Amino acid sequence: MIDPFGRAVTYLRVSVTDRCDFRCVYCMAEDMTFLPKRDVLSLEELDRVCSAFIRKGVQKIRITGGEPLVRRNIMHLFKDLSRHLDSGMLKELTLTTNGSQLPKYANELKNLGINRINVSLDTLDPTKFEKITRWGNIEKVLAGLDAAEAAGLKIKINTVVLKGFNDDSLSKMLAWCGQRNFDLTLIETMPMGDIDQDRNDQYVPLSKIRRKLEKDWSLTDIPYNSGGPARYVKVEETGCKLGFITPLTHNFCESCNRVRLTCTGILYMCLGQDDATDLKKPLRSSEADILLENQIDEAIGRKPKGHDFVIDRNNGGPVIKRHMSVTGG
Repeated sequence: MIDPFGRAVTYLRVSVTDRCDFRCVYCMAEDMTFLPKRDVLSLEELDRVCSAFIRKGVQKIRITGGEPLVRRNIMHLFKDLSRHLDSGMLKELTLTTNGSQLPKYANELKNLGINRINVSLDTLDPTKFEKITRWGNIEKVLAGLDAAEAAGLKIKINTVVLKGFNDDSLSKMLAWCGQRNFDLTLIETMPMGDIDQDRNDQYVPLSKIRRKLEKDWSLTDIPYNSGGPARYVKVEETGCKLGFITPLTHNFCESCNRVRLTCTGILYMCLGQDDATDLKKPLRSSEADILLENQIDEAIGRKPKGHDFVIDRNNGGPVIKRHMSVTGG
């Protein structure tokens, strides 16, 4: 699949649920209204859509949420999709998780061909963790990391940088990741969805964070590419990688190779644009895949050159009104 700007689309991110057992302050409002079950694609429908994308050239699929591992019977989807790993048509199947369910699922994930995972963790301080997740327990996440490590999963920590909350403790986070042999990716807060606070109060540019970290660490730019939007450096003292995802200060659109499917079957060709295509309609209107594949082709033909991420400085709100948990992390 080639978009209008000559970029090959080889990466599909799939939200399997809008639900989560946390309520992170930058991702959700505390009092969320979740989708009714009838609006959400079944596991069989998700497999069918993913398989169509794989036939069209997608080589990497990341399962997201909400929290994907709270979806009932989610291991059935991983098992179904793993057949494409066995055939060689899919190069990587992975997921992003908050880690809370990993004690239950880490071994099974590894056995199904998942080799690496991303775990969202914004602070190591138990009090701050409870504050930012509203409902979370850091001990469950740390137990999940232990389980994933024991299962042989390669772990990367994703940390959203929030001004006045964790921006002064990132050197400690980097040291902890180095001790555990975890890579770390720092993410600028993305202006998506109405939350319960002013996003101007959250945002800090990662260029500033890098300058602060370079006072404690030797950071060397490297050409490593994980298939996602991060730009990486090597932390010379630990040998681990540190990534920066900077949608506001330095966008990554020129190399974008991905599209996102929501749990309701809406395909977003760009995270930071509202243009979308409904794949649920062709999926449910025919048992054959020709209508679905035609709709995918039409959508890729509309993939924009770049996103419109910006924080509205007048009211601190987002330009993109849908929540990250709906689109998929």
